[in-house]
Amino acid sequence: MVGRLYLEQLSDADLGLLADAADPIRPARPGPERIEALIDSPTVFRTLFGTAGRDPLLRGSPFLLFAVLIHRVARDLGAASFVDEWVGPRQRVPVFDMGGLREFGADPLHRFFLAELLASYTHVSSGSVLVQTTRGWRRRRFSELDPVRLVELAEAVPDAERPSVYRRLGDLSLFLSGIFPDYAAEQLVVERQRDRLERALAAPDRERAEHRDGIWLLERLGRRAYRMAEQATDRSTAMAGVLAELSENFATARRVLNFLTDRYLFPMRQRWFGTG
Repeated sequence: MVGRLYLEQLSDADLGLLADAADPIRPARPGPERIEALIDSPTVFRTLFGTAGRDPLLRGSPFLLFAVLIHRVARDLGAASFVDEWVGPRQRVPVFDMGGLREFGADPLHRFFLAELLASYTHVSSGSVLVQTTRGWRRRRFSELDPVRLVELAEAVPDAERPSVYRRLGDLSLFLSGIFPDYAAEQLVVERQRDRLERALAAPDRERAEHRDGIWLLERLGRRAYRMAEQATDRSTAMAGVLAELSENFATARRVLNFLTDRYLFPMRQRWFGTG
């Protein structure tokens, strides 16, 4: 099943690269049963990332690059005895409890989800939509990189469209806290915006007072957004299960992306994502 999901995202050029890695003499288009093994192949990793100074995006699509990196991180976590845990801007401490991270990275749907999420932020959308208010129709701006705008959009769109907006709000919370944690902690949410997001979270006053930092605010926002998206998703689908797990294990997913950023993405994230 996961192999078919990968095939829907990979370009013909991606499949050609994977086929060459599998058999450069007689390359054949890989089927869904082989896709994950090829993406996990050290040969494919070296093909994309083994030449210093060459942008991997010249060889593969964003989705293929991130799929390969997520699989590489799952391998790394399996061999690591500890990780450097993000605890604050430019602050890391060693953490030896690896079980949760390894378990999260070992799940095929989790890996696919993270690769798809990261690829989606190489091209982001912004614009405006018409919403009906008590004063008539009004144009409301939105940006996929602004959590406050996404909260406002979720409250304004028809009920049928809200799950997709909440899904994107959860994605943004995970992306920013995982890939740009220092920026998210220090600069993302100004005081006025914190109050707006906390009202959307319906957070108790005590919880508001104890967790004002941007990262922890994004974690709470992401958990709630994924929960609301999951509740409106067909429970029989695999993605509904992933959304439910993310709402419960958001911090673990964020730590996996922190590890990915520190080990592989840091020198390239500004160029690939153009944010932060």
